[in-house]
Amino acid sequence: MPASVIVGMQWGDEGKGKVVDYLTRNADLVVRHQGGNNAGHTVVIDGKKTILHLLPSGILNEHSICVIGNGTVVDPSVLCTEIEHVEAAGHRCEGRLYISDCAHVIMPYHRLLDRLHEQARGKGKIGTTGRGIGPAYADKADRFGIRMADLVNPTRFREMLAACLSIKNRILVECLQADPMDADAIFEEYSRYAARLRPYVTDTVTLVHHALSDGKRVVFEGAQGTMLDIDHGTFPYVTSSSTIAGGVCSGAGVPPSQIKEVIGIVKAYTTRVGEGPFPTELKNELGELLRQEGQEFGATTGRPRRCGWLDCVQLRRAAAINGTTGIVLTKTDVLSKLQRLRICTAYQIDGKTFDVFPSDPELLNRAEPIYEDIEGWNQDIRSCRKREELPQKAEQYFRRIEELLGVPIYIISVGPGREETIACTEAYRIASS
Repeated sequence: MPASVIVGMQWGDEGKGKVVDYLTRNADLVVRHQGGNNAGHTVVIDGKKTILHLLPSGILNEHSICVIGNGTVVDPSVLCTEIEHVEAAGHRCEGRLYISDCAHVIMPYHRLLDRLHEQARGKGKIGTTGRGIGPAYADKADRFGIRMADLVNPTRFREMLAACLSIKNRILVECLQADPMDADAIFEEYSRYAARLRPYVTDTVTLVHHALSDGKRVVFEGAQGTMLDIDHGTFPYVTSSSTIAGGVCSGAGVPPSQIKEVIGIVKAYTTRVGEGPFPTELKNELGELLRQEGQEFGATTGRPRRCGWLDCVQLRRAAAINGTTGIVLTKTDVLSKLQRLRICTAYQIDGKTFDVFPSDPELLNRAEPIYEDIEGWNQDIRSCRKREELPQKAEQYFRRIEELLGVPIYIISVGPGREETIACTEAYRIASS
């Protein structure tokens, strides 16, 4: 069976949680391969909302095996709490959840350093969630991190923690005028997490390869979005991991030849959280309307998201970087009350027209969107279950997106519920049945 990658095509918050839940109903293995608990995936099943931060969304499908890959960074406290919550809701984790022994651990000093660094930036703040993600990845790159295999080995963990704190405490005290952290207190707390998580820790690379060799259906679940990628996003207003489809290879330990399909998740308008350039942002009543209608508040932080029109210049860049084979269009119902819709097809920068997304942040900050206006459909579409049931004006909007991106729409989400979904191709009708 082909391995599929699900990737966000914008600045995150595209509705990947629902899409992963929908597409993994027949998946054997669901793999989270990057990011940490700075991401939140919201899934609504039978009206019940579940927000997941580290567990793959496939944990809500009882037959799926779920993997947290080596490319993630794991906050053990958050993960233990999340396991308790999903088990209390009747979902089994034992025998279904596996955590890479090579995944790095978020420590208390990572969270503290994250907050202190952000405060020190002043006006140049990035908008970090303060969850310790960046400092954990920094330690990984500096070859100074603690991995899950270390956490569950008490002797090794104590030694590594002492070595790390000998340096981190100097930074905290001498550079940031903060109090030092206590190694014994951290060891005691994290030893409890280690005892809880030890049964789940294993060599997940071998697990994934066996599944692929056996012809199992494997879905790789991304967090955040393409424009937050550490290399290809709107730097420095990005996350600390590789959010694009190529990040699966390093973050889960699979070769590119195993990836047969890249499904890009596209919100029917654009949002982003935190600081950074956003050419189509609506800083007016219409932007606030989109925020309220779409409930655009972060699942992890509760922060209000910035809202704007769909940006096909940005999306073409994302489609090229990811090798997107098809897209899932989400939150289309949010647009149902609007009389007029706009799609950004190009930028004007210093009097010149750009139809490609500039990587230079100074150019992007000066970009003025060039819009194409499309009449809205102004009616409820949440009951539609086939593409031919959609209003003609809605279909015109969706067709224009396909034309501008050169990528077909596989699925249209017309509401937050699992059932509020239109499979647009025969293959996905079969997969979802």
